[in-house]
Amino acid sequence: MTISTSSWKPSASIETLKVRAHLIRQIQRFFDERGFLEVDTPLMCSSTGTDPNIESISALFKPFADVHPTPYYLQSSPEFAMKRLLAAGSGPTYQICKAFRNGEVGRYHNPEFTMLEWYRPDWDDHALMEEVADLLKLILKCEQVEKFTYREVFQHFFNLDPFHASIEDLQSLVRENHLEADLSLSHDGWLQLIMSHFIEPQLGQTLPTFIYDFPASQAALARIKPENNLLAARFEVYVKGIELANGFHELLDADEQKARFLQDLETRKTQNQPITPLDELFLAALKAGLPDCSGVALGVDRLIMLALNKPSIDQVISFDFLKS
Repeated sequence: MTISTSSWKPSASIETLKVRAHLIRQIQRFFDERGFLEVDTPLMCSSTGTDPNIESISALFKPFADVHPTPYYLQSSPEFAMKRLLAAGSGPTYQICKAFRNGEVGRYHNPEFTMLEWYRPDWDDHALMEEVADLLKLILKCEQVEKFTYREVFQHFFNLDPFHASIEDLQSLVRENHLEADLSLSHDGWLQLIMSHFIEPQLGQTLPTFIYDFPASQAALARIKPENNLLAARFEVYVKGIELANGFHELLDADEQKARFLQDLETRKTQNQPITPLDELFLAALKAGLPDCSGVALGVDRLIMLALNKPSIDQVISFDFLKS
């Protein structure tokens, strides 16, 4: 890629960057006033997440000039390190930091972006949703939010129960909406396709919208609900059709988490994706004892874009990818 020297100017105006700085100070005050510890964790680590939907950016590190470089990874989230702090007794923590993801460039994506992540010991996902709502009301100047279960939005838009619909039902729905798709997709793959293409763009058009009780097959790092093993204690937040945040009542079982990581790696293998090493330090922290907690990650650039009514995140960051 050739970079033109005529593109030296910032992506966002200086006035916008001043407002951005003010909003970030508001976010910091929000957490400081609630008794959180602000933390700072490594962004370049020897391991990274295994999620097949997220590609990390690798970096080669040489401690000395004459040694073979060791592969490291720029973190797609500070999650694992923050949970290690929780296991060490940190109490509630928050962090505003850079995060990195491969293959994500566009109107709402930048390979390097700003993430807000926070954790609440002794809270479940519903209690944390209320705190996320409080932050959104502060920054987006909205008076209320709305909440629906994953099942409810599928029933509302398509009169379909996602937990009991067959693959054939899901394929028919996609065909009826004139979208071509890989017919080898799993049941979960079809659900994710329908959610991302047909449902998400319609969410949060008037109020920030919380979707919760995701399928257990999409739990990621969330626990499965003991009262209903079809459901994961996970939520997502949408504003103007844009995914803004992803939160979990966190999984505490180290063995279950390792099994999920290994399953992710099997999926990566079948999809010819890079195989990343497991984060053994994170798994050791889980085994030592992560307190009951909930956590959420929120895209700061997207939040500021929405707060300022800008059409894309390049207009609220100093230098977007094409200018970096």
